[in-house]
Amino acid sequence: MPNSPSSMVNQYRLEEDEEEQLDANTKDLFIDVDNPESHVTAIETFIMYRVVTKTTRSEFDSSEYEVRRRYQDFLWLRSRLEDNHPTLIVHPLPEKFVMKGMVERFNDDFIETRRKALHRFLNKISAHPILSYSQHLKVFLTAQELSSHRKQGPGFLSRMGETVRAVANSVRGLRSRPEEFTQMQEYVEDFSNKICSVDKVTQRIIKEQREYVDELKQYSPTYTQWAGSEEELAESLNGVASCVERCSKETEEQIYHLSEVLVPTLHEYVLCAETLKAVMRRRDNIQAEFEAKSEALASRKADQDALQEEVDGLADRVELANNALKGDWTRWQNIMRNDLKSAFISTAEKNMEYYEKFQRKYSLSLPLQRRHLRTMFAVQEYFVCCVCCGQLCFNFTQSFLQHTQSSPSRPFYINPCVQPENVTLKLK
Repeated sequence: MPNSPSSMVNQYRLEEDEEEQLDANTKDLFIDVDNPESHVTAIETFIMYRVVTKTTRSEFDSSEYEVRRRYQDFLWLRSRLEDNHPTLIVHPLPEKFVMKGMVERFNDDFIETRRKALHRFLNKISAHPILSYSQHLKVFLTAQELSSHRKQGPGFLSRMGETVRAVANSVRGLRSRPEEFTQMQEYVEDFSNKICSVDKVTQRIIKEQREYVDELKQYSPTYTQWAGSEEELAESLNGVASCVERCSKETEEQIYHLSEVLVPTLHEYVLCAETLKAVMRRRDNIQAEFEAKSEALASRKADQDALQEEVDGLADRVELANNALKGDWTRWQNIMRNDLKSAFISTAEKNMEYYEKFQRKYSLSLPLQRRHLRTMFAVQEYFVCCVCCGQLCFNFTQSFLQHTQSSPSRPFYINPCVQPENVTLKLK
């Protein structure tokens, strides 16, 4: 016998809780991002976030730190991590500007959404087996002032030179990409297309549900106003109005859950897909540079010793880049699948709860409607039309009411040719 949806969700929840408990038992670096504060200067307005770190690692001088960081500081950290580990997958940051943020950049919802994303970014980095031991991360978490450290990065000319080399390598292309990285590239493209499609459809569903809620909010008062002018229908109409109002509130909760749980996870992995593409490009650039130097070594006899040393260094760099990406690839896939599984399970659970509540609300309303309908029959005159013979039987009110009171579940026959499906009740 197949499992019920609820039991399947509970089973997945149990597995997820066990994994989280295992991670918590092995974790030694805990980071919280909270308490955003707005700062206004003569030049700009920005938000500072408190970053609290607790750790048991010996390389830290203290077990607890508290610093304040702005968005640009997070950008600096991510940039340094990518520079030092070009083929490791560094978790993405939220965009600096989004459509909502362009208009309402510093409203409470935008600030809270960004705070959650920054918190998640740091916790992803702190859980990484290599990136969590980066000196740049340690500085970010412990230094009260980052200005002096930010000046120590590569200068403008150095960054420009790297960009030119990357462009040249991409134009030159690769002679042959290893098959496993070709498969990775294809997977990333396919994953990007699918996650972007799911993200867009989810956003559209939320938009349509918001419009649906707006309609429900207009729908319920209409029944209430109608009940005020229809005394005989008032009980039924007020019942419908109450049911619609409660369903409207449940739909708002459903929208909130989708917006707070599913959408952030989906959008996060839309950004992850772009990060993966950038990592693949950096790996290809390292290989392209190695191939170019190898060709130069083969064609030039002068300075062969210097070129040979450079080629050997690039060969080691290619091998390190490949190994780093292969190791991080499997780890990233596992995290991605766990994150998406958690979001999908939570959404499935909420959907079941949402539709069960709808069913309960309408189920409670039906008996009321049926009772009121029987009451209406007692005060209205009806006729029955036999669709077989076309005859009309008028003024049967008394016999019909007697029949419905004694045997309400049995059909009421007017003449032998009338079958239950051929009987229609109409107001005279």
